[in-house]
Amino acid sequence: MKILNVDQIRALDESTIKNEPIAPLNLMERAALTFVDWFIDRFPPTAPVRIFCGLGNNGGDGMAIARLLLEREYPIDVLVVRSTPRESDDFMHNHRRLKLVTEKITYIEFSKDIPAIRHNEVIIDAILGSGLSRPADGIIKSTIEAINRAPATVVSVDIASGLYTDQPNAPGDVIIEPDYTVTFQLPKLAFVLPKNGRYVGDWHIVDIRLNKRYIDLAPTPYFYTQPHEARLLLRKRDRYAHKGTFGHALLLVGSYGKIGAAVLASRACLRSGVGLLTVQVPRCGYSVLQTAVPEAMCTPDVHHNVLTGQLDIDGSSLQPSEYAAVGIGPGIGKAPETLAMFRDLLPTLKKPIVVDADALNLLSEHPDLLALLPPDSILTPHPKEFERLTKAWNDDYQKLTLLREFAKAHRVVVILKGAYSAVATPGGDVHFNATGNPGLSTGGTGDVLTGVLTALLAQGYDPVEAAVLGTFAHGLAGDRVADERGPIGMVASDVVDALRWD
Repeated sequence: MKILNVDQIRALDESTIKNEPIAPLNLMERAALTFVDWFIDRFPPTAPVRIFCGLGNNGGDGMAIARLLLEREYPIDVLVVRSTPRESDDFMHNHRRLKLVTEKITYIEFSKDIPAIRHNEVIIDAILGSGLSRPADGIIKSTIEAINRAPATVVSVDIASGLYTDQPNAPGDVIIEPDYTVTFQLPKLAFVLPKNGRYVGDWHIVDIRLNKRYIDLAPTPYFYTQPHEARLLLRKRDRYAHKGTFGHALLLVGSYGKIGAAVLASRACLRSGVGLLTVQVPRCGYSVLQTAVPEAMCTPDVHHNVLTGQLDIDGSSLQPSEYAAVGIGPGIGKAPETLAMFRDLLPTLKKPIVVDADALNLLSEHPDLLALLPPDSILTPHPKEFERLTKAWNDDYQKLTLLREFAKAHRVVVILKGAYSAVATPGGDVHFNATGNPGLSTGGTGDVLTGVLTALLAQGYDPVEAAVLGTFAHGLAGDRVADERGPIGMVASDVVDALRWD
């Protein structure tokens, strides 16, 4: 699903009006109906509803929503925030229609006009829309502050009032802090950025049947991966396939005290469909891995505590280039011997690899290694690891710029982990992930992701497809665990056990 900028959203509306064709007021009515359908599924007509409307088209949506809820016998009060003497045509039309069916319309011009809001009320925020061009001020600011202080449930129409769609807000900007945002047709870029979490709440997309051709042709670097899109990437298995069909993967993982990372990555790799798995660990991890993951082949390193790439079996060196995919990083530490192994390994590899954890830290401490990465390799940093690879950023939008520039400059796929994990491609696109929850914020879940991604590469998935699909499946496994037992107390082993590929 595409994420469009504010100018494109406006053009999408105009394209729909022109090509459907449909009158602007009828399109607004359709949007209001879809919002109301969502609303009545969640809120019974017992709680009092107050709808705060601005004087623009977002306020026009609010007026139409008020009328439609009145028809469904909801107890409605409408409050119009008079911030300017100007009103949009669509607002005025819906204002007139609403006045025919109710007299419960209050006009807010001064702070004293803002009513007290009770805890059992539902507030619908339709003050400012996605076309916002300057911070909320004056009576709008005072109204937003009053709503944010109130103990009521707040639902924003399309976007929270005061929140910019695709540019950063200033630290002092006043913005509605909704419990829910119901947005029309497509997500907004603001919804998937960490600093905006309190200004979005639990957000939902409703389909108002905007022009599909315009959406298909609209250029954008930003996408939001939905379940049906992720599942389209999953390949069906041939009945006559065998273990050789699904690749032989190699994991270079673990060090003394961190063999658990090796176990987690290995189990996840096997649970993600790899045909064969070889794991190299320091000698201290050999018995642990053979016991915990009997399905994997284990090659112990000559060194007892860290990885060096030298085998303890016959004194020969590991040959990573012989494998369909290689994953490196979980638990390996940053010992000089491990750095030397990493430096010697990279020039020998011809296929994309998965780089995580301490391997990322070695890259940041020795940036010359970046040039040695095979093209299209997958890097999986969390924000602090990504900052060490690049530099500190001022806001989430600058972070996105750094992410896209880094992926393009080094010809790699980067999964910036977190809520709505962002998968950046060498071409400069960014795919935000729809799955996952705070329960994944626990040690070891990144090791699980490394195993998943390595398995997908070994099976022949394109690196971008592997990154998008693997991130989605990893988050979905976390969601299954959270649904069953809640997000608090989730551990990485739970995520491995919840991996499903059906």
